[in-house]
Amino acid sequence: MARFVKLATLGDLPVGSAREYEFEGRIYALFNVDGVVSAIDGVCPHQGGPLADGEIEGTSVICPWHGWRFDVRTGSTPMGPRIKHPVYAVRVENDDILVEVP
Repeated sequence: MARFVKLATLGDLPVGSAREYEFEGRIYALFNVDGVVSAIDGVCPHQGGPLADGEIEGTSVICPWHGWRFDVRTGSTPMGPRIKHPVYAVRVENDDILVEVP
């Protein structure tokens, strides 16, 4: 059953930044784009690149290993509708960033 867990605080993730967090063996990449915090699976499906280390352009992150691009809010990619990266719901309560984990 999915539940919300605290992975970070707003102080850990200033606007324009990204960070990787591990919880129960799963890697999450958190992004703060224009004050909106998003969470996606932190591992690129292509060859396992660390998405939190990628360059952010608008609402997209570009994998630092091979350039695959994902929208951090929707998981969509310009490579086509068959590829969609997992995204996780985020709630901000006071200063805490809570992510819905499986």
